[in-house]
Amino acid sequence: MGVFIGELLGTMLLVLFGNGVVAGVLLSKSKAQNAGWVGITAGWAFGVLAGVFVAQAAGSPGAAINPAVSIAGVVAGSNTIGNAFIEIAGQFVGAFIGAILVYLHYLSHWGETDDPGSKLACFSTGPAIRNLGANLICETIGAFVLVLVVFAIFNGAGPAAGLGPYLVAALVWGIGLSMGGTTGYAINPARDLAPRIAHQILPIPGKGDSDWAYSWVPVVGPIIGGVIAGILTSILYAS
Repeated sequence: MGVFIGELLGTMLLVLFGNGVVAGVLLSKSKAQNAGWVGITAGWAFGVLAGVFVAQAAGSPGAAINPAVSIAGVVAGSNTIGNAFIEIAGQFVGAFIGAILVYLHYLSHWGETDDPGSKLACFSTGPAIRNLGANLICETIGAFVLVLVVFAIFNGAGPAAGLGPYLVAALVWGIGLSMGGTTGYAINPARDLAPRIAHQILPIPGKGDSDWAYSWVPVVGPIIGGVIAGILTSILYAS
């Protein structure tokens, strides 16, 4: 239960911070409206930092808060299948709860915002240019970089104890700045799919479509990228 609760709370905070900053930037009459891409990427980075620390404190020492990381750990031999299932279950539940908290926090702003696309962006990602093949490649590359560097931080020469979460947060910030402009850098199946489900069922005025035709890209791409990084990591750090 510690692993489940830790991943749930960590992923909940990740989504609350991350989708919360998107809502602040995009929704009408928000004090943060039009703060821009740097603000969004910073918010997601801080969400990772908060999520990792809380996940660890609540009983999940791995603090994956991302199914791609959990699956990559299995491939690399640093995680078990059973533990990965528990982690992923917590991640999806946590991401769903986080999305609901974003909805409640910005409750007064949904009706003030006209654009359905902006409302969906407060829950899930979408491509700047819709080309599913190219979009899949972007999500694969982003997750590959995420997992490869995360494993390097914790499994390679490594930083001093306790510094890892700060470095991972900086990594996610860098991925967002460098590679996020194409698809919004989901790089996390739970972060995208669970909030998309929340968008589908929540009573958001004028919300429009949840874009299920695209929904598989930010799920499949990160898993592929995580698996590739896991294989490479198992080679790099083989004893």
